[in-house]
Amino acid sequence: MPLRHPTPRPRLRAASVIALCLAALSPATAQAATDPSDPHALERQLADFVHRPGGPPGAIAVLQTEHGTRVVRAGVADVRTGRPPHPDDHMRIASTAKAFSGAVALTLVDHGKLSLDDTLGEILPQLPDAWGAVTLRQLLNHTSGLPDYSQSAAFRAVISADPRHHFDSRRLLDYVAGEALRFEPGSQYRYSNSDNIAVALMAEAVTRTRYEDLLRKLVYAPLRLHSTSLPQGYRMPRPYLHGYVVSPPAPPEDVSEAIGMSGVWASGGIVSTPADITRFIRGYASGRLYGRPVVEQQRQWIEGASEPAGPGRNSAGLAIFRYQTRCGVVLGHTGNTLGYTQLIAATPNGRRSLTFSVTTQINQSTDAAQLERMRALQENFVCALLRDKGK
Repeated sequence: MPLRHPTPRPRLRAASVIALCLAALSPATAQAATDPSDPHALERQLADFVHRPGGPPGAIAVLQTEHGTRVVRAGVADVRTGRPPHPDDHMRIASTAKAFSGAVALTLVDHGKLSLDDTLGEILPQLPDAWGAVTLRQLLNHTSGLPDYSQSAAFRAVISADPRHHFDSRRLLDYVAGEALRFEPGSQYRYSNSDNIAVALMAEAVTRTRYEDLLRKLVYAPLRLHSTSLPQGYRMPRPYLHGYVVSPPAPPEDVSEAIGMSGVWASGGIVSTPADITRFIRGYASGRLYGRPVVEQQRQWIEGASEPAGPGRNSAGLAIFRYQTRCGVVLGHTGNTLGYTQLIAATPNGRRSLTFSVTTQINQSTDAAQLERMRALQENFVCALLRDKGK
């Protein structure tokens, strides 16, 4: 895949990068209605969302059912050229990458290489003894209690000094190695980027294979993902959806290549396309990569929301979330990072899916009202997906 040539460092201040990338998030609620008899309702709603003051420069949603594929898009992929978004455009998928680490780990569980009851002490004895009792299950459903390395002052200081700093991805947990667990493992839910770093390290330890290679073998190949990768640097493969910071009245600022991915790695560093993540979520939500006993374990739901919260009522499984909307249930994951916000979801049988991508970061901290509008819109898209009866 050709890469974009080096560009000058963006004018965004490093402190703003940190604030936008690693802001604390919390769930929100939203309700909205759409007319199922109006074939153009989704197009108008997405366009309205994009064109509101402070809205994302671009958005694209891919709805796939037994009856075919529908692409709904608004705005532009690139403010400079005016090119519209396309399903084959690359983009940062943010924390939906956590579903990929879940796919790797659960496949290894299915193969007998890992157990959900394996502990950090058993598999990664080099990590602090105080973390030793944490299990793979607790990492996957965010009940581990691990301190979040991305919230540490030392980690933030490095990115503040150089947003494109190249980290040793396998040493990210060193930033919190001197800290105790936040709570007794399994006693409560708390979303932590450290969890999925530890999951990837466990997968590497038991297979003696790099996580990037495990992704290619266990996820990309069986699900036919041809435009998905886990880069270490900051450059984006072409063509791509440009990600922006939107702060009216200033024009949108392109931050697509403002930060490197080595500092998020298995927690959020994957680059993919709407077409590829559609194939991924259809296979992942349906459990195509592993057997029914693992699927049943994955779908033991607890109270907990993805970040940002997805449509409807959220609950957490093993590297997947259940979104209970007014029209039915879909399973998936959300994510947000500088310049991008994502939702990937599918019905439990994988036959119907929605990917919903916008080109700015939207969460509770950046704009709570906008997050509520987006969740309401996402729920309308889910309803259209589930109500689709074909022609």
